Amino acid sequence: IKILIMIEKYDAVKRIPSFDVDMSSTLKPVSFLNYAQEAANIHADYIGVGYDSMHITRKGWVLARMHVRFHRLPVWRDIINVQSWHKGAAGFQFMRDFEVFDNKSREKLISATTSWLVIDIDTRRLSKFPELMESEEKCIKEDAIVEPAPKITMPKDAVPECVAVRDVAYSDLDMMGHVNNVKYTEWAMNCIELEVTTTHHLKELVINFNNEVKSGDRVELYRHMEKGEDGSLVYYIEGRVNGKSSFIEKLIF
Repeated sequence: IKILIMIEKYDAVKRIPSFDVDMSSTLKPVSFLNYAQEAANIHADYIGVGYDSMHITRKGWVLARMHVRFHRLPVWRDIINVQSWHKGAAGFQFMRDFEVFDNKSREKLISATTSWLVIDIDTRRLSKFPELMESEEKCIKEDAIVEPAPKITMPKDAVPECVAVRDVAYSDLDMMGHVNNVKYTEWAMNCIELEVTTTHHLKELVINFNNEVKSGDRVELYRHMEKGEDGSLVYYIEGRVNGKSSFIEKLIF
């Protein structure tokens, strides 16, 4: 007799604190990314593939790509529900989605999809993970965003300008010994003019994590902006270490 175990979504109720909002008392996009990161950690533990169990076999999770749609950002003291679930594997990539709702009205505020890789902690190379690849009972086949987070590059005709240089510091690093994924969006937002970030609603972001950035690295941040057909402002921010792309992010306002 085969017993099917029903996996539940991560679902946490959270009150927006003052340190997670910007000058307009609106949730910072990077604050959502922090919530998502913690949701992924907790739910991975719940389905048996969290930090501790992975560390035994010297494996670890790294985020490869992320696509977020901000339908409406909550504000200070709002109460929200943050949901997350593992939705399956495609090759070496493992898909995890997120949704944020207003706790009272159930309005959908944020949708996101992410692609993760498993690496060998010692060699930093990709590692297979058949325990989860072949484990359909740990998947929830629902889509916050149907298509996987896409690959992005600078537009062919772009001539990006270097707008900042960042020397990796203590506050940038995480338990894996590299720059935490949330920091890249923090850097990217700081590369955009304040009059844009404070007067325009960030509608969407896509980020690709191309190469690890570690302590001692110097990251040159390049920016290109163009207008979308609908009048939106589209920013591309790319971080390069010694001329090699470490990340690229597309932000649509």
